[in-house]
Amino acid sequence: MPDLLSGRENDGYVFGMKAIVYSSTGGRDVLELVDRPVPEPGPGEVRVRVVISGVNHSDWKAREFGHRGGPLMFPEVVPHHDGGGVVDAVGEGVDPGRVGQRVWVWEAAYKRPHGTAAEYTIVPSRNAVPLPANVSFEVGASLGLRAVAAHRCLLAGQHGPRRLGPGALEGCTVLVAGGAGGVGQAAIQLGTWAGASVIATVSSPEKAKLALAAGAAHTVDYRSDTVVEDIRALAPGGVDLIVEVAATANIGTAMEVLATDGTVAAYGTEGTSELTFPTRKAIGRNLRFQFVMVMTMPAADKDLAAADITDAAAAGAITAGEAAGLPLHRFPLHRTGDAQDAVQAGIVGKVLVDIGE
Repeated sequence: MPDLLSGRENDGYVFGMKAIVYSSTGGRDVLELVDRPVPEPGPGEVRVRVVISGVNHSDWKAREFGHRGGPLMFPEVVPHHDGGGVVDAVGEGVDPGRVGQRVWVWEAAYKRPHGTAAEYTIVPSRNAVPLPANVSFEVGASLGLRAVAAHRCLLAGQHGPRRLGPGALEGCTVLVAGGAGGVGQAAIQLGTWAGASVIATVSSPEKAKLALAAGAAHTVDYRSDTVVEDIRALAPGGVDLIVEVAATANIGTAMEVLATDGTVAAYGTEGTSELTFPTRKAIGRNLRFQFVMVMTMPAADKDLAAADITDAAAAGAITAGEAAGLPLHRFPLHRTGDAQDAVQAGIVGKVLVDIGE
């Protein structure tokens, strides 16, 4: 792996780049805007000139708490996993034809020091996925972790397909908890593209509008005292799959609305809460509970997700913006702290950091 601080020389001149870095855990004050040498890609890697960086909850959590609650893995870290940009150099073993290719980048900062909050980043070639010509960089930067998580959840159902595509979930009723969230919006769009009937739970009329804009057939207020009855009225036979953002809070509802052979695919929970459920009922109805963490997914599943998501983006099935149910919030690089704060505060939509053109 190349050192983040290693530069490239041309006639004695070392090219530089602007980057956001932090060298200790903590609040937004640990973030610094600095000049750094442009890194060189190593074997199997590509260098991407970043146009837009996407911000996720995992980014501020890593900054604040470190890797899995431990110390930083590197002396200096550039944050953010997701982004959109152009390959401008390749390492040994990578097709030189990739230079000039538009890409969407994801998982850039997982066990690596150089995320996308910089003018250039280095990632394994497989994490720079070709971006279709009809897909903008802002959509590319909005895919990444949230879309991969949604994809994994949608494939978790019993007797479900091996991959997503038109018709793959035909006849399946999917309940997306938190339909106005980032993963929720991606799950609605991907599920609808694959032919599922999607019901989304939301907490306000404004969020209901976003979930419907993303493609949900119906929305239900999860705060209502009649949430179970409301879902059952839309799916009398029960729902086949739940894409779950708050597993411990919603388990009671899940146990009442799941069909026999149904599945809960949980990618989120509430802090350190513990999940409890009536095992006799779960066993009697052959229910499945699938837990999803993108970073630890098998490599083959990650590659499959990237391929399906790219197909969906090319088809216009997964996109971003208010009209698609995912409002965009833009910040310049020097305001990366504000961008991370917005995500931490729970802003509705996708937060992007503009890096270059």
